Amino acid sequence: MSELDVRAARAQRAVRAVLPPAASVRRAGRADEADLIVNGSRFELEWIGEGRLAEARRLVAHRRTVPLVVAARVMSPGARAELSQAGIGWVDETGAAEIAVGSIVVSRSGSPLEASAPTGWTRSVAAVAEAALCGVKATTSAMHEATGLSVGSCVNALKMLTDLGLLRASIGRGRRSGREMVDPDRLLDAYASAAAALVDPIRLEVGVTWRDLADGLRSAIPAWTRRATRYAVTGPLASELLAPHLTSVSRVDVYVSADTLPGLEMEARAIGLKPVEGGRLVLRSFPSVSADRLATEASGLRIAPWPRVYVDLLAAGVRGEDAAEHLKETIARDR
Repeated sequence: MSELDVRAARAQRAVRAVLPPAASVRRAGRADEADLIVNGSRFELEWIGEGRLAEARRLVAHRRTVPLVVAARVMSPGARAELSQAGIGWVDETGAAEIAVGSIVVSRSGSPLEASAPTGWTRSVAAVAEAALCGVKATTSAMHEATGLSVGSCVNALKMLTDLGLLRASIGRGRRSGREMVDPDRLLDAYASAAAALVDPIRLEVGVTWRDLADGLRSAIPAWTRRATRYAVTGPLASELLAPHLTSVSRVDVYVSADTLPGLEMEARAIGLKPVEGGRLVLRSFPSVSADRLATEASGLRIAPWPRVYVDLLAAGVRGEDAAEHLKETIARDR
């Protein structure tokens, strides 16, 4: 079955899953077309993959014949809003849907999918993809030095990314042999899906009275420095330092070198703060060795690598998705 057939089949299944059992459903057009006829009304379908804001925007901006229903794996809040504003129905594989075509009206909230990394993706593969997106040359030696992973892990990760069609060989053999990205956007999308599924759920909300979150964090850094605590800012504050876009930042997310909840609590105490539900400082464990080693400096703070910041923004609602797209566009423009 071709990729086009798979996309059509997934779109059709997603629509069928949200319709009542009594609905009359049949496929319209060629086998590789996703269109359906439901109770006499033709559904023109379009599959947009993961269902992120950027994918929805591209469809709205470039599609001449607007599809009646757009299908995706999990339609993000930003994508839902974009499609609804354009008058386009949507459905995803969680069972969520908003469809209004002729006499057919469907509105469902769906059920969350169990988070699982795409086939072949491990933390090592995600770390190497992250490094490649940051501009590290896709060779074993360069990845080993940049990420701190073993040589064997780097070899396996590069092979996996090549097998997935995300990297390709640039030079055949020898010590200069390496790989290059086939399509940066495809690699980023695949990495983002895997990184979100592999994230450590441990987090600690901490109460702060800082009026300016960036200045407040800068004042706390010396205490971490004395303890040799590694840290990196991510999320909205990191995006504002890398690519200003948001009008305000109400929370600061920080990765620190602590692997357990008691460890995070210890790091909070080290800077004179206490855990508070709903606190505006959120401490989290580093998701990978690369997230620490690839961190950069900006405005007196260590910032997590931009692909990781992008992933964390996607989880921050519609405003976060918008900031994530702005960050991606800024990085692409500055390459």
